[in-house]
Amino acid sequence: MNKTDELHGRVVLVPGASRPIGRAIAHSFARRGATLVLPIYPDWPESNREMEQQFNRADYDYFCLPCDLTSWEQTGELLSEVTHRYGVLHYLINNIDRGGMPVVHGSYEKAVNKQQWQLEFDTTLKAKHHLYQHSSDLLSASEDGAVVNVSSIAALVGRSGPASLLYSDGYSAANRGIASFTRQWAKELAPAVRVNEVMLGLFEGRHGPGTRGWELMDTTQHHELLKRTLAGRTGTPDEAAEFIYYLAVSASYLTGAVIPFDGGFLLGANRVGEMPKGILE
Repeated sequence: MNKTDELHGRVVLVPGASRPIGRAIAHSFARRGATLVLPIYPDWPESNREMEQQFNRADYDYFCLPCDLTSWEQTGELLSEVTHRYGVLHYLINNIDRGGMPVVHGSYEKAVNKQQWQLEFDTTLKAKHHLYQHSSDLLSASEDGAVVNVSSIAALVGRSGPASLLYSDGYSAANRGIASFTRQWAKELAPAVRVNEVMLGLFEGRHGPGTRGWELMDTTQHHELLKRTLAGRTGTPDEAAEFIYYLAVSASYLTGAVIPFDGGFLLGANRVGEMPKGILE
């Protein structure tokens, strides 16, 4: 896609842009001329460097700021910098989470997972709340803003069926709470700001190919997951990014919605059977 200036002058905050889904989201906005605000965290140093190199080559308008979004104070400092630089925020793409796949981490009872439960809640749920609370005034000042909360169908699936290898108990429970935020925030910021949520299913780089957990699974386990997915495949980061872009920029009459974007995974557990012949003549 060629660069355009349709979003010139508009500011978007995208956490998680060093990872595949977040990176695709950032590209989607920046290619259309938006200014990117990118909080980064040192957990992924190589991904952070790669992201900045890509964005520099593309000549995007962006700035990165190291920030632990689970910290109320550091999140406040991030948004203070946004206020100082721009005085407004048009879009918050609340793309931050952390979930230990059971196929990788095993039980919470293992010593190595002592902090995992809290980490999943702090990153998946609390960090989103921090970002919203510190950015709500800036978003309202735009008078045409949007929040998109990025969550997971783990909220509805939990650690069950073939997805039990991917979705942990804490991660599933934390994602369940995001819908409450979405509906509450939509009421709080209307009509100046729309708030919606996209619940992602299996995507490349997120509970799909290219993740450590997926690579640990065998072909039979992959098959069981894809058989459950009506689309018969995993999604791509670009597909997720374009849908999230639509919700943020184009869906002007949509707010308070929680939308599964999962290739039909939630529906795929129960397929339509053949029509019985019946007994009537």
